[in-house]
Amino acid sequence: MKSIRIYLVVALLSTITLVNFVSALHGYRASMAEAQQLFDRQLADTASLLSAMPVSADRPKVVERTGHLAFQVWSPGGRLLMRSANAPPQPINALEEGYENVNFSGQRWRVYSHFSSERNYWTQVAEPVGLHFHLADKVVLESVIPILLGLPVAGLLIWFVVGHGLKSLHLLADALRQKRADDLSPLPLENAPEELLPVVQSTNALLARLQASFERERRFSADAAHELRTPISAIKVHTHNLERELSQYRLPQSPLSLAKLQGSIERMAHLVEQILNLYRTTPDHYPAKFEPLDLHELAREVIAEQYVDFAGRGQAIELTGGAAPLEADRFALTILLKNLLNNANKYTPENGRVEVHTRVDGDRVVLRVDDTGPGIAEEEYGRVFERFYRVGGDRHPVPVGGSGLGLSIVQHIARLHHAEIQLDKSKFGRGLSIQVRLPASPGYLFPNGDSSD
Repeated sequence: MKSIRIYLVVALLSTITLVNFVSALHGYRASMAEAQQLFDRQLADTASLLSAMPVSADRPKVVERTGHLAFQVWSPGGRLLMRSANAPPQPINALEEGYENVNFSGQRWRVYSHFSSERNYWTQVAEPVGLHFHLADKVVLESVIPILLGLPVAGLLIWFVVGHGLKSLHLLADALRQKRADDLSPLPLENAPEELLPVVQSTNALLARLQASFERERRFSADAAHELRTPISAIKVHTHNLERELSQYRLPQSPLSLAKLQGSIERMAHLVEQILNLYRTTPDHYPAKFEPLDLHELAREVIAEQYVDFAGRGQAIELTGGAAPLEADRFALTILLKNLLNNANKYTPENGRVEVHTRVDGDRVVLRVDDTGPGIAEEEYGRVFERFYRVGGDRHPVPVGGSGLGLSIVQHIARLHHAEIQLDKSKFGRGLSIQVRLPASPGYLFPNGDSSD
């Protein structure tokens, strides 16, 4: 059974029912024993009363109305002196003092035989045994039926009591559910029930281990950034110095190996930055600082910063659309824009076109980047977000370097902002269109006059 509450209600009701059944069975037996004693005393009293009544020895007297009782009065010589109409003319039982169960008139009777020494005759009084059981059953049923009728009420009360008892468990679940991905602070221990203390303490121990693990990863990230950037920067300086020294020999052009070395160094530097960005933008532990900003203006700043790269390849880049207010992390969103523009710049051929468009669509802010590059086949849409995956691998149709991390970083940042990413064919007829749909800023007045909240 998956529900603790239902399990407890069923278990408690079953226990109550079983205990009541055993109690009722014991009460039934005790009631039958007591009822039998009561009926036997009643038979004895009736026999005493009949013994005191005058009888005639001439002719047996027949009493018509005796209810459920049957009786006979016999002389010591075996002559019937008086009987009830429902009693046979023969002796009901042997004329011996005491109680006994006998059959006559088609049913079972409880018979009491009594000899009166004062009147010198025998009296036998009988009462149907079924009447005893009927009365006993009636008494037991009258005591059991209220218990049975009370079971639904008891179940309802148990349901609410168990629910109240499990309230602390629900509060613990809510506290865990409301924790942000980067919130690893311990859960409060005050007012926690004794049964939940081990769970809360174990959870806090787990959160502490996770916090320590993330701290180690952050320190590693900072150390790796320093340790990797420094030698790469030194290699760049030495390569530049080598190029200047070679220029003194007045060579018609720089050696091909030197150009390849410089390209490999740039690719290595880009890969290191992308790996660090991939780690830094992981939604689980990225310390996001959301603030109001205009995605259109942010896109304008990033385009201006990277415009030289587009101009160097003769590419036309255009920013269209209008204001797109939202609450977002500026640093993360800047990395997202740079990666989208860097991909468009690398894979769009020279003299190609790139368009960045921003707009508000309902309760979403839409960022769309279209290019005139080779595009991506639809069956590859789901894989391009995998880390280090490049369409075509090393045989990519466009001979440009890449780490295969750009769209993975974009996806991380989109998840951080609860955004959606859609890939499609470019509006230019060829190339790729990447659309990111982010939640709009609360309280923004849309063109139709409606507010986002």
